[in-house]
Amino acid sequence: MADLKILADENITCVDDYFGHLGEVEKFSGRALSSSQVVDADILLVRSVTQVNESLLRGSSVRFVGTCTIGMDHIDRSYLQKNGIGFAAAPGCNANAVVDYVLSAMTRLALDQGFSIGDKRVGIVGVGNVGRRLKQRLEAYGVTCFCCDPPLQRQGKQGVFISLDELLEQADIISLHTPLSDSGVDQTLHLLGGDRLQRLKPNAIIINSGRGPVIDNQALLKLLERRADISAVLDVWENEPDIDRHLLQKVVIATPHIAGYSLEGKLAGTEMVYQAVCKFFSIVAQQSMSALLPADKEIRPLDLPYENSEHRCYQLVQQCYDIASDDRGLRDLAKNRGATLAAGFDQMRKDYPVRREICRTQVASNFSDDQLKAQLSALGLRI
Repeated sequence: MADLKILADENITCVDDYFGHLGEVEKFSGRALSSSQVVDADILLVRSVTQVNESLLRGSSVRFVGTCTIGMDHIDRSYLQKNGIGFAAAPGCNANAVVDYVLSAMTRLALDQGFSIGDKRVGIVGVGNVGRRLKQRLEAYGVTCFCCDPPLQRQGKQGVFISLDELLEQADIISLHTPLSDSGVDQTLHLLGGDRLQRLKPNAIIINSGRGPVIDNQALLKLLERRADISAVLDVWENEPDIDRHLLQKVVIATPHIAGYSLEGKLAGTEMVYQAVCKFFSIVAQQSMSALLPADKEIRPLDLPYENSEHRCYQLVQQCYDIASDDRGLRDLAKNRGATLAAGFDQMRKDYPVRREICRTQVASNFSDDQLKAQLSALGLRI
């Protein structure tokens, strides 16, 4: 056993299974970490709620920082580099889970509002690990997609890109997957403010499962108060966990920053950082994701009425991941005026139930409908 002290966010999945053989693992609450706690740690493992910067690390013995998340805007990477502190993130670890979230939101609204996803044009803002996979699945389903990603466009990456303003004017559904940046030519802070939100088409749907401040939440609230035709789905919010109750009441689906919270995504995030730690300290890795994952999930179609194969497909996606359940949980919490919404928001994330990814789900049925089989396969289900 290596004699390292590992300080880890209490919500990192299987942190003991992965890091226990490296030394002592001590856990902390992500939003409450103080500089005094990290003084004698060798390794600091965080999630997106912890700001890692000079004020936290100055004078500590930390030699490596890992964030088991795809986002890195909470990490002062220049400080780490200047001080020779190793660093690793987990880009793409929960990309499939976030795509599942978007597909669950879209199919839920298709069932509730009576439209066909195949008839909609989808705008994807940010074509990284998540946006690229979302585009692949939607196009396999037959959906027309528009993409906006100025950094990739400047790099000459393959694909057809349009401007954000063009996308907002053409897309029926907009899904946001950008990192958060508060400066520079690619600033995404309040990327969608009052002026741009006015460009949304009638009956448009906007889904944010990326970073909360990419949308000006107060501007969105004003828009939703004026335009009942606009549907907003928010998993991420400004000022988390102290989110705006009025905005929560106006959006059609509200969830507590759990889009990427699949079991596979969580484990992959831990494993990616674990592998980087082992490499940094020249330690032989002893744990793997394959040893920790349970058998794939199996579902049997519920005996529900359906209109056609597409309607049946939407129902099965909801069986894989029922986004309405997460929505109800957050709304029930907000109704309890005696409860602290911010604390409840974090508690929901901490106590989030096991959710398997669509691609790890087997539909136990012998469908004779070739169209339904093709639709399910396009969205990632195994039949």
